[in-house]
Amino acid sequence: MLKTVSFLLLLLLAWPGLAQPLDETLPDPAQEQRAREISRELRCLVCQNQSIEDSNAPLARDLRRIVRERVAAGDSDSAILDYLVARYGEWVLLKPRFSWQNLLLWLGPLLFLVIGGIVVALVLRRQRSAAPVAPPLSAEEQARLELLLKGEGEGGR
Repeated sequence: MLKTVSFLLLLLLAWPGLAQPLDETLPDPAQEQRAREISRELRCLVCQNQSIEDSNAPLARDLRRIVRERVAAGDSDSAILDYLVARYGEWVLLKPRFSWQNLLLWLGPLLFLVIGGIVVALVLRRQRSAAPVAPPLSAEEQARLELLLKGEGEGGR
């Protein structure tokens, strides 16, 4: 009984040693750093708002492996990104490229700002022109106003 318990305890202690690492790392530290930088530019297609470097999703792990394989093969950063865009679409990039296809994505905020400014200007202009204009004072009202301003009206203050 004691041998069985000891064996199970040793087995439990050895269990973490059997775990596989999430990602294999490249032997060259410069290549590993480059692979990590490229991975930070790529969107996890499962998590969508995380880079594949920060995600634990299986697809992100696969994409990190592809990036490392391409870095080890000597591909340039742009060649690696082009390969992944061709395979998964531009959605895989966290920062989409500036192109005519996504022109609205890049210029949309500016367009909405300009349209909003025009709308505000038109509304303010319309409010100013729609403000009621007081009719001019009659001669009697003008005389009464002058008396009030001099302090001689109503009670002789």
